[in-house]
Amino acid sequence: MSRLVLVLGDQLNAGLSALREADRDRDIVVMAEVVDEASYVQHHPKKIALVFAAMRKFAKGLRDEGWTVRYSELDDTENAGSIVGELLRRAEETGADEVLATEPGEWRLISALKHAPLKVHLLPDDRFIASHEEFETWVEGRKQLRMEYFYRDMRRKTGLMMEGDKPAGDKWNYDHDNRKPAPDEVEFGGPMQFTPDETVEAVLDLVEARFGSHFGELRPFWFATTTAQARRALTHFVKHALPSFGDYQDAMLNDNRFLYHAIVSPYLNTGLLTPLEVCEAVEAAWKAGDVPINAAEGFIRQVIGWREYVRGIYFLEGPEYPQRNGLDHSRDLPDLYWGGKTQMNCLARAVEQTREEAYAHHIQRLMVTGNFGLLAGVHPTQMHEWYLAVYADAFEWVEAPNTVGMSQFADGGVIASKPYVSSGAYINRMSDYCKNCAYSVSKKTGEGACPFNLLYWHFLDRHRDRFEGNPRMGNMYRTWDRMDADRRETVLAEAADFLKRLDAGEKV
Repeated sequence: MSRLVLVLGDQLNAGLSALREADRDRDIVVMAEVVDEASYVQHHPKKIALVFAAMRKFAKGLRDEGWTVRYSELDDTENAGSIVGELLRRAEETGADEVLATEPGEWRLISALKHAPLKVHLLPDDRFIASHEEFETWVEGRKQLRMEYFYRDMRRKTGLMMEGDKPAGDKWNYDHDNRKPAPDEVEFGGPMQFTPDETVEAVLDLVEARFGSHFGELRPFWFATTTAQARRALTHFVKHALPSFGDYQDAMLNDNRFLYHAIVSPYLNTGLLTPLEVCEAVEAAWKAGDVPINAAEGFIRQVIGWREYVRGIYFLEGPEYPQRNGLDHSRDLPDLYWGGKTQMNCLARAVEQTREEAYAHHIQRLMVTGNFGLLAGVHPTQMHEWYLAVYADAFEWVEAPNTVGMSQFADGGVIASKPYVSSGAYINRMSDYCKNCAYSVSKKTGEGACPFNLLYWHFLDRHRDRFEGNPRMGNMYRTWDRMDADRRETVLAEAADFLKRLDAGEKV
């Protein structure tokens, strides 16, 4: 008897464990565009279009290779609207009573499949470098789960940028060299962009009709939607941008949204590319002498270090992890995250870019939108759902630890040893945003003072009991304590007034 083989929209890789385990001659691949997955948060229209278009093309590729594929488009009249519903419908059609599935990257879907009234065999997702068992073994006996040491093990396992037992250049980490502020000119023209073909245009029309009310602009749409296109985009990045990627990976500019970034995370996270092929391409460019060591190592660390590490944390910590709120923050997500007017140029730029591109790089997410949410005390679950919705590369296994742990410190310090908070000075150092802002980054109090300057001290003051003893934060509290008492009172009063106006929906 045939079995059903489930392939999800973020599992679009021919080497998927469920496909390897299946029999092409008798088993039936099931793929489905379902409203449940498109709307459990209000995903950016570009994100929905990327996934649906890539799914349709992947299904065609499977058929061309001889697979039987039952594919449900979103507007099929018999579409059940959920993954489990579609599996039940296809089981009834075919008589199959077993399902092969590669483990999803969300606890929500794992639970749905485990409780489905079908026999579902969940296979490991071995597209990743580290298995759950390997990560759990690494965790054993450690008081702190810091990424750096896990990353070194991943370097040893893969052999990437290794010289025998030692790291290339005798250093594991070149992050210190990768913190240059925004350059005067960017010589890279941006990521490779692809003109929508007939399949993509059909998906764009569908998404526009069904999800046009979601936050985000659908067109122009330029993402790669096949592995071949994604590999071309990767080659373009490695040749033209990677040499400068390391130096400027933390920089931000008003008039350049991409700088030297790769924009391959949407392709990695949907399965169109694999982490090893991406890292091997980067390593090859370094070995050829085309790329400096700090750029190659910095990129590889993000993929086999950070990306693998946050996946390990997500599955280690369990289904309740995305709902953690270790600092008891309760403020509603301000309307400015959905494009509401703000005088803060850095936030306006980051949100505008997010709306138009479904993309912002890691420092924009961490130190602008994330930093503001943390300083303002926004509920971390609302922050988590926003990030999950608005970015094309956001799938819960990778997004939740980055938001709940790294950005909002809501996991109590599982990931980060201290909250990632800063005043306006950091944003000013790493960008040109402050030059075009209604607020003055140099003003600490009074009319026109940068809100980040006020909220930074307000955050530290209200969480003093929690962080005063943190060895990485002692200098901050000593600086606060040295301030004149009247000045501290002014800072706190002005910060409270700002938050009051924010809550009232005023333009801040």
